[in-house]
Order: sequence, then structure tokens, then C-alpha cells
Amino acid sequence: MSSSPRSLAWALALAACGDAATVVPEDGGSHLDAPALTDLATSMDTPAPTDAPAPMDSPPPMDSPPPMDSPPPMDAGRPEAGADVPTRDAAASDVPLRTDLGGDAPTTDVPARPDGGAPVTFRLAVISDLNDSYGATTYSSTVRAAVGALTGRIRPDLVLVTGDMVAGQRAGLDYAAMWAGWHRTVTDPMRAAGIPMAITPGNHDASGYSQFAAERAVFVSQWSQASRVPAVAFVDRSRYPLRYSFTFRGAFFVSLDATTVGPLSAEQRAWVDAQLAASTQPVKIAFGHLSLHPVTVGRETEVLADAELEAIFRRRGLTAYISGHQHGYYPGARGGLRLVSMACLGAGPRTLVGTATASPLSMLSVEIRDGRVASLDALAAPDFTRAIARSSLPGEIRYGAQRVVRDDLAGF
Repeated sequence: MSSSPRSLAWALALAACGDAATVVPEDGGSHLDAPALTDLATSMDTPAPTDAPAPMDSPPPMDSPPPMDSPPPMDAGRPEAGADVPTRDAAASDVPLRTDLGGDAPTTDVPARPDGGAPVTFRLAVISDLNDSYGATTYSSTVRAAVGALTGRIRPDLVLVTGDMVAGQRAGLDYAAMWAGWHRTVTDPMRAAGIPMAITPGNHDASGYSQFAAERAVFVSQWSQASRVPAVAFVDRSRYPLRYSFTFRGAFFVSLDATTVGPLSAEQRAWVDAQLAASTQPVKIAFGHLSLHPVTVGRETEVLADAELEAIFRRRGLTAYISGHQHGYYPGARGGLRLVSMACLGAGPRTLVGTATASPLSMLSVEIRDGRVASLDALAAPDFTRAIARSSLPGEIRYGAQRVVRDDLAGF
């Protein structure tokens, strides 16, 4: 099928769905509206799933993890809500991708130092899961305060966003208005402040399941506009913005397309391996939406659980993998690999496994100095001046056989 008919089909699908969606209740109890999902899948000539599992009403027993080849429902709309998730569908990756991005992104990296010494020092900030209820076009005061702090007092050299910028993954929503709200609140202020922002897709932005291909195409279109391409030195942007790699001031970054439960495809794993193998930078950071292992209650099975990817990260000397979706801050490590789970800035903060209170809303601040991570801390809302003390976090988090240790106790 050529790209033009497919694009027309997506446009008709979004228009046809109209107002079929319902608002997610404040308690997050609703799951993906089945009629709306079926209408979208039918309009795209894509069969709707017939065996999607029921939504998760309560977390599974902590000592009895379900098998990872049977993905649980993933949230839809309001971040803490459950949504039906079918099995991984490779056809979802068949989305037209822009390769003629152009724009103001440089083609060469920032040099380390004129004397050829260690890479320069720079500050990295990471924000995640900023969305609200289904179809929301506005953002909370916390999100606005975070953007104000980043563009004002903090002024990092680079910002990463680990997904869930808008509240999609639902038929019948006004995606143009949703993304306009995001850009007005976040993208435009960052650009005006001269801060490059590198994003990775979340399940609410560009879910990799085939029935959400229309949303995925909108995501590609939104971030392929030249003014929104970050001013970084791309290494591979052939599939930007779904996945890509770049260098920035002596560090290497790789963004994963990690929006569906379960391991990445063998093809994407091979790509990640090749990207990291070719990198000569001393700092190598991967970022994606879903985590490798769970850290919060209610998200225990909504993870990649990708042992092969984890082995690649270790073999290639990855500095850290930073992820969203869990809605809880935990600076962890496993087998010498640093795994940082991001708190949310939007709706639905979650409780870390083994604790009794919701994880504070926060952003991540990382200082890269002379070729290493000199500091990594979460700055808590509302003013983002207080670092969350590691001593306030569990020493380790376990779910079944999966165990993540707090990074300071693991030698970081």
C-alpha cells in the first residue's frame, strides 16, 4: 500500500471516530472504550483484537508474576487507568518515516575541549509522563512550574522526555489540539530558551500496537517538523522520531521505540547493539518509555523484561537506561547496569513496591563531568529545588525473580 492512501485512511479514521471516546473517571477505573477501538481498527482495515485481556483492577500477587509472553492491560488516557493491550504486532512499525528532516540540527558534534582533553561538562534534565486525562489539551500547574524552572533557574544544556507527552491511545480524540497544547506548554518555551529537547515515544503518544497506527503517524508528523528537531548531532535518524541516536558534548544517546509490553524486536535490538558498539563516547545513555524491570505497584508486568537487551547494555558499557511509564522515581541498578525509573509530572503518581506513599512528582537532573556521571538526582515539585534523598527510597525492589538495587548501594 502506498503512503498516500494509508495517510488518507488514517485521517478518515481519526475523523470517523468523532466523539466515540468517554472521559476517564478520576479514579482511573475505566479501560479503553471497546466500540471506539473497534471503529478505529475497522476504518484502518486492521482487524480489532479479539482476545485482549481484561483490565488490571488490582496488582497481581507479588510472589507470583504472570508470564511475560502474555502482556497485561496497559493504561489508556489518564495515566493510572488500565487499557486493553493485545499481543505485540510487528505491523505497527509500518509507519511512513521522514528522512528529509533538515532543520537547524547541526551535523557535527560539539568538540570536547580545544586541548583534546576530557569531554566538557554539561547538565542534562529528564522529564516524563506529563499527560492528564483522555484527550487533555492543557497541563497541570506542576508541569508548567517544571517548564518554568527548566527555562529559568535550572537551564540545562539538554532535556530528554521519556514519553507520554499527550493523553492518547484512544479513538475519537482531537490529536491536533492535544499536540498543540503540548507544544504551547513545553516545546515552544524550551525552543525560546534555546534548550534542545530530545523525545522518545510513550504508549499514549505513539503506541506500537497496530490499532493505534493513526496516532503513531500523527506523532511522526508532529516531531518531523524542522523547528522541533533538536539541535544535536544525529548519528542515525533514519527512523526519527520513533528511534534514533545522537551525540551531544562528548556523550552518546540512543532513543528506543519502547511503547509495548515485552521484549523489543530482534531487529531493534540488533540496531541498538550496533549503535552502542560504534560509539566511542565515554558516557552512553539509552532512554525509552517502558522500563526493563518494575518498581511501582500496578505496573509490575508493564515492562520490557528483555534479557537480551539488558545483556547488550552491559556488554556495550551503557552508562544508564532512563525510562518512564512506572510513574515512580527509583535510581536503581542490576548487575552493574544503572536503571533509572522516572517519576511522572502529570497525573497518576504511583507507590514504589514495598512503600506506602506515592512517589513525589519530580524531574531528573544529571551532571556529566569529564566523561562520567558526576551527579544524578530527582528534584521534587513544586519548586524543584529539593533533591529526593536516596535514604528515603527502598534499598531494593523485588517482584518475583526480578530485583533492582538502589544505585548508591550498588556502587554508583
